[in-house]
Amino acid sequence: MKKKNAFLALLLSFSLLSVTACSNSSNSANENGKNAAGNSNTSVKATSDVGQTAVKNEGASDLEIKAGSSVTVFNPKIPTLDPTQWQGQILVGQGTLLEGLYGYNQDNEIVPKIATGYTVSDDKKTWTFTLRKDAKWSNGDPVTAHDFYFSYMYQLDPANTTAQLWLSVLNFVKNGYAYHAGSVSKEEVGLKVVDDYTLEITTTLPHAILGDMVLSGSMPMNPKAVEANPGKWFEPGNFVSNGPYMVKSFTPNGELVMVSNPNYVGAAGQLNHGNVETIHVLPATTVPVEDYMSGHADVVLIQSASDLQYVKKTEELKSQLYTAATYAIKYLLWSNPTTESPYDKKEVRQAIAKAIQRKPIVESVLNGMGGATNIFASPGWPTEKLEQGLPEDLEAAKQLLKDAGYEGGKGLPTLSLYVGVKQVDAQGEQIALALGQLLQQNLGIKTELVQLNEAQFNAYQYSGPQGDAKPGFILASGATNWSEPGSLDMGATQQLYSIGTLDAPLEATKQFVDWTKETYYKPAIEKYGDPDNKNAGVEWSDWAALEKAAKEDIAFLDKWTAEQPADWQPYLKQPGLPTAAEQWQQIVDLWKNAKNNDEKHAAFVTAWTFVAPNAPGGKLNQNALDVQVYYNSYQSDTLRDLRMWQAQFVNALTVEDAAPIAAKVVNNLLEEAYAVPLYYQQQYFLVKPGITGVQSNPWAWGNFYGLHLLSVE
Repeated sequence: MKKKNAFLALLLSFSLLSVTACSNSSNSANENGKNAAGNSNTSVKATSDVGQTAVKNEGASDLEIKAGSSVTVFNPKIPTLDPTQWQGQILVGQGTLLEGLYGYNQDNEIVPKIATGYTVSDDKKTWTFTLRKDAKWSNGDPVTAHDFYFSYMYQLDPANTTAQLWLSVLNFVKNGYAYHAGSVSKEEVGLKVVDDYTLEITTTLPHAILGDMVLSGSMPMNPKAVEANPGKWFEPGNFVSNGPYMVKSFTPNGELVMVSNPNYVGAAGQLNHGNVETIHVLPATTVPVEDYMSGHADVVLIQSASDLQYVKKTEELKSQLYTAATYAIKYLLWSNPTTESPYDKKEVRQAIAKAIQRKPIVESVLNGMGGATNIFASPGWPTEKLEQGLPEDLEAAKQLLKDAGYEGGKGLPTLSLYVGVKQVDAQGEQIALALGQLLQQNLGIKTELVQLNEAQFNAYQYSGPQGDAKPGFILASGATNWSEPGSLDMGATQQLYSIGTLDAPLEATKQFVDWTKETYYKPAIEKYGDPDNKNAGVEWSDWAALEKAAKEDIAFLDKWTAEQPADWQPYLKQPGLPTAAEQWQQIVDLWKNAKNNDEKHAAFVTAWTFVAPNAPGGKLNQNALDVQVYYNSYQSDTLRDLRMWQAQFVNALTVEDAAPIAAKVVNNLLEEAYAVPLYYQQQYFLVKPGITGVQSNPWAWGNFYGLHLLSVE
């Protein structure tokens, strides 16, 4: 199971909406349907050009349950059915045992479930959802707005220390985290029950939340069950479901047995469940094909290339083999070294991108468990038709090198290829070796393989320039956790979140590295004082340098912001957020109202980190005033534009609005060959004859989901 941080770093010199590294939505920007309120769905239709696609259930109405019918599925171990936890249960929590306001259909489109539709306020922050009046819990209770409010406040309760708030719409609810931390009252949280069948959700900033409404943490809970069995309401015998299925039995990390919910009423006009009476979910094994052949399971995921080749060569199994693309891309990411090299030239990087033959890598190294691509999109992805990757063209690649002065690779230094160790990326080493062989044969470029442990690999991919990086590429992965306009890029724009990357001047890259070497940047200590000195900041005179810098920085940033295009102003100056000047004054007031020297020093440290490039734990604070000023002073117009366009698609409320902008940003990175896609990932699975409605999970955790859609002949 793959997981990204819930938030990525804030962008540019302004506070922007943070995004989940997750996923998005529709087959194409102009093919989305409309929900009951007339609002566009966010959706992605997964297709495949390899193998056969699993058979869907036909029709748009619920199927009659077949008495005695059952299906057994292998999936990851499930330690708990508590929907507030990030575990394997997310595979059955979304629409199978619990049903939210919105959910996925057979095409991975987000459609209304308990909701009939929604409206959004003019400031794009308040979402008003209307609910169906016929939905019921398995105990016969009606499903109301109060149940959703109860569930959300249960998770936000300061006493609840285990809820994974990022795994739900609560990640964006106004004052949600503040209430959870105990700093505001529950009345200040952006949740409101308007009436029994109307729920109001107010976000901190404008954000497209439909993709978050399908997550397990956004599911409702039955108040009676929770209050009657605190801490145990999700155990067998206590679990009250509003989804198509109920819990019959469950062993943590063992078997889960679900049976059809006789009180379930689905949304009209769509397929909400298949016809299976009992679904058995067993922990996945290391020999899924053997277990499948011996009759232990009806649906299994193929986990190795050797198993796939065996299945393809076995006539009986071959007809039961299905495939689906996942929303994940493997690609080469520029390493952002602190030294100059010929690889700084766009033409040299383009030659590399054009000389890579992807199909042999997919066939030989992956044994077909992927699809070659030169764009950041798997089949059916919203930006697929909008992106323009560099075509494979060996003769053009050779000519590019010749024109750049490096014919046949002469004069080019060794190119580093960074991969994770086998525990991080099992196939990384083989892929890098294949790439190295191709570049040597086709362009005369020598390569070296550099393996990184998990911490190093994550730092190289996600944390900006690294001090020991050499000219080269990181074998990176772009995966999406769930539907989100901000993930339309599939990770291609990751490096726009850090300074000193891409076409930044070399001194900016070096400056980034210098800032991240120390807990507190030494030149800043010399200029502003030492935050580790407990006596620092006790006297107001200690603040002189900080105050001068703060005022100068704020004046510069205000002027810079005012000079930017009008279309960008909402992202640069977000309504409802305090200005930098107001934030500085709040810090000063902390000092003025301090009751003792310790509190005065604490205020000084806060002021220091607000101005200086503080890096607690070696992490640069890119929102520090000095960093913002430096950033806006050196960045090129191209980088500025890319970051502003990134801000636009990340904060869009619909896929239609986001997709063209996301593609524009990705196309620039493709053209510059700072990001070179190799292949999209592919899942293969076996399904017994007569079973339909199998949903391969396209999101980052893979395997199967939407188990409530299973049917048998």
